Amino acid sequence: MKKMNLFARKLAVVLSVAAMGFASQASAELDGAKLYIEKTCITCHGADAKTPIMPLYPKLAGQNYEYLKQQALDIKNGKRTNGMATSMMGIAQMATDEEIDAIVKYISTLPAQ
Repeated sequence: MKKMNLFARKLAVVLSVAAMGFASQASAELDGAKLYIEKTCITCHGADAKTPIMPLYPKLAGQNYEYLKQQALDIKNGKRTNGMATSMMGIAQMATDEEIDAIVKYISTLPAQ
């Protein structure tokens, strides 16, 4: 019985480590440029993330990564409701936190001008 418990514990550790590796690999493989299109960000913010369809919509290209990520997550989670946030809430909720991270990484690397 003790051998079985030791085996079960070792198996649990191996499976946990494997799951963590898979999760980090999956998030590392997310393509922010592709997700920017798939999650419809392009529709309002423009193909280059700096030519929005309406003057009220923000230009996102080149913005600070941490700022963009926090704003997107706050909109998704309903913490930010001012300005145009309410119009984006439903769209932001369609993306996982990992997808938002990939999109924001992509947007923050785009040239602002």
